[in-house]
Amino acid sequence: MEASAYKILVVDDEPDVLEFLGYNLQREGFLVFTANNGFEAIEKVKESKPHLVLLDLMMPGMDGMETCQELRKIVSGQDMLIVFLTARGEDYSQIAGFEMGADDYVTKPIKPKVLISRIKALLRRIQPAELEKIIRFEGLTIDRERYVVIQNDEEIILPRKEFELLSLLASKPDRVFTREEIFEQVWGNDVIVGERTIDVHVRKIREKLGISIITTVKGIGYKFENIGDE
Repeated sequence: MEASAYKILVVDDEPDVLEFLGYNLQREGFLVFTANNGFEAIEKVKESKPHLVLLDLMMPGMDGMETCQELRKIVSGQDMLIVFLTARGEDYSQIAGFEMGADDYVTKPIKPKVLISRIKALLRRIQPAELEKIIRFEGLTIDRERYVVIQNDEEIILPRKEFELLSLLASKPDRVFTREEIFEQVWGNDVIVGERTIDVHVRKIREKLGISIITTVKGIGYKFENIGDE
């Protein structure tokens, strides 16, 4: 997978570090976002949904440990990697960091070539389906960059949440997504929606596409099945 398919969030309270890391990551082709504290990092993760977060351990207000713990409440380790940035000599326990949900750590001063190599190795853990910009099935294409569904050469524009719901289910065909997973990944934990919200969105998707590609798994959730026209 090309580097341009990956989004990386860099979190550090030092502007020079943000600029240095941002420059080197962008030069490798990564799409880079930055935040200068833990609170901003949480908002950026909700907005941009990065594949990897480089997180400074020592920050004022909310340190890296606390930030990591909060981020793991939003995104699981299967969908986003967290790498701590630590200065030599800091009182840091690797075990404590891993228990908080971190995947790795990099020691400052940072050597760009070593960091890039480590990041590329870590990103191989993410399933390719999570990163595909275009998902194709017979007679159906889901373009995740343009937010467009193409069915039998006809473009169908879905509202954002309907598209995100369809895209999520189609990213792993035949896998059952629980209602809790769908709420978390499409609407987010901080958004309050009614219990029937998912059902309504699924019904609208079925009506607009005219095919039964989303199957209800009673008492659990939904799954994507590309079974074609009925």
